[in-house]
Amino acid sequence: MVDDQPPLQGIDVGASLSLPLGDTQDKELKMADNDMQAELARLKAENAALKARGSNPLTLKVSQKGAVSVYGLGRFPVTLYKEQWESLLDMADDIRAFIEENAAKLKTLG
Repeated sequence: MVDDQPPLQGIDVGASLSLPLGDTQDKELKMADNDMQAELARLKAENAALKARGSNPLTLKVSQKGAVSVYGLGRFPVTLYKEQWESLLDMADDIRAFIEENAAKLKTLG
């Protein structure tokens, strides 16, 4: 900075500078705004659809490796092979009894 120049006076530092845009730039900004508005509307609709599904929508899918995946229990799916699910389901009464016996030690989601 040169010391012999006078300080700038009368300039509003907070003022916005508006430059005229060419027709092409103006159209691009309008298209970008329209695209943003459309994406926002799409995301709002998707969010509403997810909320409308209910609090615990469990879904089953066959994984790429041929296992059964249960979605909706937590952040990640529970994936087991057919034989593993059959073994687990055969133990359903034992699992329920274990949960009942240890209810005081177990935490709940809420």
